Amino acid sequence: MVEHLNFRVNFKKANYSSNLVFPPEDKKILRELGKTVSEIASSPEMGKKKELWILHNKLAPTRPLILADPENGWNEIITQDQIKCTHSVSRLWEIQLRKHIFWGKEMGDDFVVEPYFNLPHVYTEKPWRLKGAEDKQTKKEAREDGGAYHIETILEDYAMLDFIEPPEITIDWQKTNQLFEQAQEIFDGYLEVQLNTVWFWSVGLTDDYAFLRGLEKLMYDFYDAPDQVHSMMEILKNGTVKQLEFLETNSLLSLNNDGTFVGSGGIGYTDQLPQNDFTGKARLKDMWGLGESQITVGLSPEMFKEFIFPYQKEILLRFGLTCYGCCEPLDERFDIVKEIPTLRRISVSPWATKEVMGEKLGSNYIYSAKPSPSYLALPVLNEDAVREELHTILSIAKRNNNHLEFIMKDNHTLGHNPENIKRWVAIAREESASAW
Repeated sequence: MVEHLNFRVNFKKANYSSNLVFPPEDKKILRELGKTVSEIASSPEMGKKKELWILHNKLAPTRPLILADPENGWNEIITQDQIKCTHSVSRLWEIQLRKHIFWGKEMGDDFVVEPYFNLPHVYTEKPWRLKGAEDKQTKKEAREDGGAYHIETILEDYAMLDFIEPPEITIDWQKTNQLFEQAQEIFDGYLEVQLNTVWFWSVGLTDDYAFLRGLEKLMYDFYDAPDQVHSMMEILKNGTVKQLEFLETNSLLSLNNDGTFVGSGGIGYTDQLPQNDFTGKARLKDMWGLGESQITVGLSPEMFKEFIFPYQKEILLRFGLTCYGCCEPLDERFDIVKEIPTLRRISVSPWATKEVMGEKLGSNYIYSAKPSPSYLALPVLNEDAVREELHTILSIAKRNNNHLEFIMKDNHTLGHNPENIKRWVAIAREESASAW
């Protein structure tokens, strides 16, 4: 199985220690797939979808947009026996290309296939860690089989705060450039190769906290050790800012005002970024950013406002446009996070009170609806239940003049039936067309 990140494959899982020259047959396979992606990208339909996202993201009236990323369900759509390449790296390139072909030919949603191949840097990263205890720390990554994992914590005592070390990125430029030149050779005439690494997803801080301290201990700490929690959040904020400034200073950031997945839902197309003084070097203020704190869903709004949001806000103010939220319901937190002046996209998770969110968001923000992925986890899709859920959201959004998008994600399985995701998209289109 392959680890699928948001709208991309985890290329870091490849074996970069071996010879990075692909076999001739692998190059041939990739070139043919690149040609197909190029042909799909050139269709007028892709241009129309792009314009829809631009309008939607600047809060202009559009129909509801629909986006589907089945995440771990991709392993049931593109199975290992379909992959023809043999090199560890080229196999992941092939999977990424096949995903774009599936989006362009079969998914039926509003994903935009573009004539680009985004190649990430080859790099290693030391996560937040405790000096001398790195080997005991749980890696912050999803299990490929979709299962759960247990966090082995290393910050057992707040007296150890001085031993915390921030993330550190080391780029292997020789291998990065070697792969970049090879990609240019393979896709020449079809796809433009872009060096583009998604260095971070959220700057929410609390996931990093939990992987150091452990969620259960952290939840007690808000009551038992409030001063230490503030000290820890300050450390996490400062370390995150230091890493962001490193990426910005060294020209490692890439604009995400294009077909990049932004926030926890939505595509980044906008004519409101980059800033007017942009000269070619991406800065945080030229980009979308995301904050969330889904693991602290058990905190009261007052505790969230005191312990979490001030540290997130200081980072989020550096971005040009901001998204907030993921799986946590934001009913009681939205009035806090709306202090961010660049706030644009708000996650409305399956656990949110949809009517309350519709009223609060109105026409001032994007209502990023996350319908339940559970219906798609069974071999036979319950179409009546899907329609009922979508119809409810559509009714609320229309009544409140919301800028609505449907984002299907967080799928651990498609019930081993890839037709489920395509059928869900088709139903979302039908319901939207009849209600909007």
